[in-house]
Parts: sequence; structure tokens; C-alpha cells
Amino acid sequence: MIQNQLEHHVSQAYQSLHPHLPEFCGCALCRADVMVYALNRLPARYVASREGTIITELNLDANQMRARIEVLVLEGLRQVAAHRRCDGKRDSRTP
Repeated sequence: MIQNQLEHHVSQAYQSLHPHLPEFCGCALCRADVMVYALNRLPARYVASREGTIITELNLDANQMRARIEVLVLEGLRQVAAHRRCDGKRDSRTP
């Protein structure tokens, strides 16, 4: 199975940072918009094997890459909060 390892890391960053921005809606559409914002600004890290996953995970766990992911997720949270596409009536804690 081919997968982009960055999706998991961006999702983790979103889950840890989103509670710190109370103005952020957090509905499924807003969450997806933040994920797309960050993933489109990061180089994809596709893997197709267990070995590739292990090597890629080691590289993605480096502090510099983790910081880059978190910065882009924060930017995405701010951008989406400022230009929401949803109606704003959804549960603010929906993943």
C-alpha cells in the first residue's frame, strides 16, 4: 500500500495545536482545509514498504522537520480561521 507518511504527522500536529486556538472552528471541513494547506506546502514522503516507513519515520521525527510541520499547521489554522468555508455552526471539537 502506498501512503504519504506526512499525513500522519500533520494530523498529529493539528490535534496538538488546534485546542490552543479557541477562535478556530474545528469542524471536519475546517480540519481538512488545514491538513490540505500544510500538506500542499510540504514535500510528499511516499512509502510502499515497511523498511521505507521506518526510514521515513526517522527522518520525519527530526526536530527540524517537526518544527516545519507545526509552523505550517499553525499557519493553516490561522488562515482557515480567518477565511472559513463552513457555516460555523458545527461542533468545535469534531475531529
